[in-house]
Amino acid sequence: MQLIITDARFSKSRVINLVGLRLVALVVVIAFTLMLTTLGLYHWVFLKGAREGWPVVGSLVKLVTKDDAEQRDRFLRENLNVMARQLGEMQAKVQQLESLGARVSGLAGIPVPAVKAPISMGGPLVASHELTVQEIQSAMSGFEQLVTQHDQSLSALESQLFDLKMKRMMIPTQKPVTFSEVGSGFGWRIDPFTGRSALHTGLDFGASVGTPILAAAGGVVVVQTYHPDYGNMIEIDHGNDVITRYAHVSKIFVKKGDLVKRGQKIAEIGTTGRSTGPHLHFEVWVQGVPQDPQKFLTAGQQGSTAVLTALVKNPSTQTPLAPTTLHK
Repeated sequence: MQLIITDARFSKSRVINLVGLRLVALVVVIAFTLMLTTLGLYHWVFLKGAREGWPVVGSLVKLVTKDDAEQRDRFLRENLNVMARQLGEMQAKVQQLESLGARVSGLAGIPVPAVKAPISMGGPLVASHELTVQEIQSAMSGFEQLVTQHDQSLSALESQLFDLKMKRMMIPTQKPVTFSEVGSGFGWRIDPFTGRSALHTGLDFGASVGTPILAAAGGVVVVQTYHPDYGNMIEIDHGNDVITRYAHVSKIFVKKGDLVKRGQKIAEIGTTGRSTGPHLHFEVWVQGVPQDPQKFLTAGQQGSTAVLTALVKNPSTQTPLAPTTLHK
């Protein structure tokens, strides 16, 4: 059969052979049918053969599934090996952090927080079986506990270091006059007014009038007054029964009850009271007893925490005088 199509505008006709079109359509349908049949037969043979145990089909199925399982096992093994290596590296880093924490504790002069440390290991490498998933999980669980312990240990160390820093800031180790040397030290000397032996209970820093005077440590101003011997004077309470005194000053920039910081300007040098010239008379009192301020200044320069702690806890008992008796 032929189909003739005529175009009146161009005065042309076109002939289409329907037999050829039907042949092409038939070929397409047959090919599609064969493809579906093949797929159905493939699934039927393999599934039924696998269920009923056909020899040839069963061998083919086992071969395919074995290859697939081997690929999965190989992939899993590679990942387990990577995890094992990473776990070993992390354990080594944690042990390094533990050693660092112990060194920091030793340098700070504080006890190392108690942590159940891992047993040290070593020796030649003797290959063993590869780790299983259960062994990796067990090792990860132990590693997590170790990390938690070290985290708690470092937190405790941080807290102790912070407390230590705060305590050191409250101990008078800051030089009260920056650019000045000690003129008259702590101890027995010839009194400049009487010419007799007398106890000098502090340090004298000579400087011109108006030179800044700095707080030797943080604390609270407990005295701001005038004394016949000390002239204009200030006392700062640093806690732990530690008090510093600044005498003969010309100007005072703080008042009783003020909270001052370490190194803060609190006054200026003068020559008020019983004084032969402009200077600062600086005293340190611990538990009501005057101490040699130079010991505190030297320990502060050397960063000796143990010495500072000993100076506060075990002060010298050279004289039973208390600061309040000198104010009367």
